[in-house]
Amino acid sequence: MPTPPTAWPPNNPNPHPARGDPRGRRSFLLEVSTVNRPLPLLLALLLPVAAAHATVRTETGAGESKVGVSETYRLNVPTEKAVATTQVRLVVPAGVTITRFQVTPGFTRTVKTNEAGLITEVTWRGRIAPQEYARFYFQARNPDAAGPVSWKIYQTYSDGSVAPWDDSDPEKAPASTITVQ
Repeated sequence: MPTPPTAWPPNNPNPHPARGDPRGRRSFLLEVSTVNRPLPLLLALLLPVAAAHATVRTETGAGESKVGVSETYRLNVPTEKAVATTQVRLVVPAGVTITRFQVTPGFTRTVKTNEAGLITEVTWRGRIAPQEYARFYFQARNPDAAGPVSWKIYQTYSDGSVAPWDDSDPEKAPASTITVQ
């Protein structure tokens, strides 16, 4: 059984584990690595978010929610080019009902609705500079059936190019997906 980590330096009579500590250098390195154990886990959790481009998640960052409940969602949009993002268009998935939005300073918002008055698309216009990101918050009621909910996002840059995060190429342009259960 490994020895418990020692406090550094007050409870350790020998501040140089490699010089004279009977446990030796190896045990010192194990003690240090025990302290850093959460770091790889944190990196593993953040990697999918960093690699996912424009994403929709719950307000707390979860990728899942409950059937039929009202949820606050956030659309996170990083600028991934050397030019600014000027427009973000979100296509609302079938079964999702958007009910309200949080004001996003510096952006104007327009919506498209269907014949029943339900919001089908949301477009935010403004500027997200290179190496920056913006978050757009909205409330929505989840579908009444369990399953994946795919959010299609179209990010327009100041050079006129559009990044389609819509699964048109799942490896290069993944859509953001929430699991409703």
